[in-house]
Amino acid sequence: MQIVVAGQGYVGLPLAVRAAEVGHRVVGYDVDGHRVQQLAAGQSYVRDVDSSRLRAVLASGDYSATADAAVLAGFDIAVITVPTPLRDDVPDLTYIESCARTLGEHLRPGATVVLESTTYPGTTEEVLLPLLEEASGLKGGEDFLAGFSPERIAPGNKRWSFDGTPKIVSGIDAKSLDVIKGFYDGIFQTTVPVSGTKVAELAKLIENTFRFVNISMVNEMAILSASLGVDIWEAIDAAATKPFGFMRFTPGPGVGGHCLPVDPMFLSWKVEQELGVPFRFAKLADDVNRHMPDYVVQRLVAALDKRGIPIRGSRILLLGLTYKYNATDLRNSPSARVAELLIDFGARVRGAEPNIPDGDSTKLNVPQVDATPDEVAAADAVVLLMDHPQFDLSTIEKYATYVLDCRNRLSGANIETL
Repeated sequence: MQIVVAGQGYVGLPLAVRAAEVGHRVVGYDVDGHRVQQLAAGQSYVRDVDSSRLRAVLASGDYSATADAAVLAGFDIAVITVPTPLRDDVPDLTYIESCARTLGEHLRPGATVVLESTTYPGTTEEVLLPLLEEASGLKGGEDFLAGFSPERIAPGNKRWSFDGTPKIVSGIDAKSLDVIKGFYDGIFQTTVPVSGTKVAELAKLIENTFRFVNISMVNEMAILSASLGVDIWEAIDAAATKPFGFMRFTPGPGVGGHCLPVDPMFLSWKVEQELGVPFRFAKLADDVNRHMPDYVVQRLVAALDKRGIPIRGSRILLLGLTYKYNATDLRNSPSARVAELLIDFGARVRGAEPNIPDGDSTKLNVPQVDATPDEVAAADAVVLLMDHPQFDLSTIEKYATYVLDCRNRLSGANIETL
């Protein structure tokens, strides 16, 4: 089939390449001209897609990248994988709306449009469908098919592969579901059909809200445990020996990325808009997680004060600035807030982030360095924010005068855990 994947980021590119590998003719559409140039040159900027795989599907002719909407004409299935950010705690569907209008201009009878972008329940039927109908002059469910299938990308996850993760699928009607399921059956090992698009949209938000709430709970418990003089990490290890009714979550400097700090707020906004009641769990969890960087800085300031070192003028080395272990994504990373607070206090902050190329160091907002023995030893304090595998933990233990370990990976007299 002729497939269009609109949006060639961390969700769209893996889908486009995989669809090409299983035999579809795929057009990867993106409005970012620079990104399209990289893809056309066989250069992948997504860690889960090796450049060798990209070059292979380019060479076969089964994949091409474009910023020209005219190339989209004649598609059988189009998948929308564009961002859905929050703007002042309100869902911003601008990218979905723009993409729907563009695809609608090229929509033909019998074609199918699938939304993968995370959003609130009702978006597919209440926003996407009317825009497609308006732009195309066709009727959804009669002239064309549509549905929702939430992305489940886990960047850097080696246990669950892209195609090995079960894929939820839904349609606006039975025929839409049948076609959409058939398409994804050829890409994923397991598909999970549900009765409607709202169920699929809510399922995605349940998944991420579950993680968001549990992380906030354990983060707050870490704060309380420190005040009580109890080792939260030992307590979690003990609790995790229970073989049922418990799932292990660990504290950290906060949450970040494209989903976790955003998706629960989509549901919160929708609930307040339609029902007029707050989603209390999401709001409380958001409050706790937003303030974890402040707590990290408070702990650091107190630790330096005990050593007679004022925070102003101190030299601080931050290790790991991406939002997730071994990821390349800085979006909504709590580390950025930690750095910002320390700079406001007058500290001299450096960052070691091996997953961000030197050419992208401006994205870090702090001078980029390597975690060498000299750099570690020169710091008044080292903060392990993300325990990337590239870091030599023994070097940090040996040369650092003081470490605030937010991941419980280090040991020694100079180490303090979050």
